[in-house]
Amino acid sequence: MPEWLVVRLLVDGRTQLFRNIQGKTGTQCTAGAMESFSSKSLALQAEKKLLSKMAGRSVAHLFIDETSSAVLDELYRVSKEYTQSRSQAQRVIKDLIKVAVKVAVLHRSGCFSPSELALAASFRQKLRQGAMTALSFGEVDFTFEAAVLASLLTECRDILLALVQHHLTPKSHGRIRHVFDHFSDPGLLTALYGPDFTQHLGKICDGLRKLLDEGKL
Repeated sequence: MPEWLVVRLLVDGRTQLFRNIQGKTGTQCTAGAMESFSSKSLALQAEKKLLSKMAGRSVAHLFIDETSSAVLDELYRVSKEYTQSRSQAQRVIKDLIKVAVKVAVLHRSGCFSPSELALAASFRQKLRQGAMTALSFGEVDFTFEAAVLASLLTECRDILLALVQHHLTPKSHGRIRHVFDHFSDPGLLTALYGPDFTQHLGKICDGLRKLLDEGKL
């Protein structure tokens, strides 16, 4: 069977499966209501678009697991409440998902050189450090420092930009800057660790803890 046909069957099959799930749960990914926003739906859309362009190349089986999806949905809610803008919050999460999927494609397709793989390892290590720091700030009272988390996220941004410098377009580079600059905003971080966002922070920390325990971060 031609590879392009395998790709099409894979994409269409996963799309139909997700539609079936939507039909059973009543969930629709539309911009009309906050509660209907689904990072998993966006990930599926991004995966379909990329896989549709990958006929004739090795196909990466990309997905966002339930835990990661839950964390992304909480980050969306935090962003929406902080910016008071549904469209801004959706845009930053869409950009995050697009970047994550593209980097996964590059990695799983063997596009990175040895030096770039070293950068990828450095990025993962720094991201893990950021997650552990975020958890620590959430678990130990009076330890939160916005500047510390902002600095870690900025370092993650710079490493990732160096990693994809020769692989992604300037538009994608802009998406990376948008995502990391948004979440490293000291005002947003201070709000996240404040009293009004306690529930969101708790769910984000639960998800990060699970991802760390499972070795996914």
